[in-house]
Amino acid sequence: MRLLTELGLGTSLQRGDYTEAACRAVRDALWQNSINLAELYGFEKTDMRIKVEIGAQQPDKVDTNAVARVFPYGQTEIVVTKGGLDVPRPDGGQIPTIMVNAALTVSFDMEPTT
Repeated sequence: MRLLTELGLGTSLQRGDYTEAACRAVRDALWQNSINLAELYGFEKTDMRIKVEIGAQQPDKVDTNAVARVFPYGQTEIVVTKGGLDVPRPDGGQIPTIMVNAALTVSFDMEPTT
């Protein structure tokens, strides 16, 4: 059962690093609140199922393992699709400013296991 959705935005202003921008987007979503759902429903935090949807202009440049390491607990599923925004440099530089979006959906398997 899906219980919570959080959104975040991350950037890479200088280096053109899609992975770092994705990690920042996840941190932005995580640090906007304190999620106490596990305790509320009597689960362990490790029981959290976290679906992470990342939107980046170059999805193949996002290291999903690095994004998964941002989470202190829970079972993550990370999906990266084309999205976000690459903003060209006004001086015509090669590396754009990268903006990546993240949507985190938290759920639990609410059926008892016996």
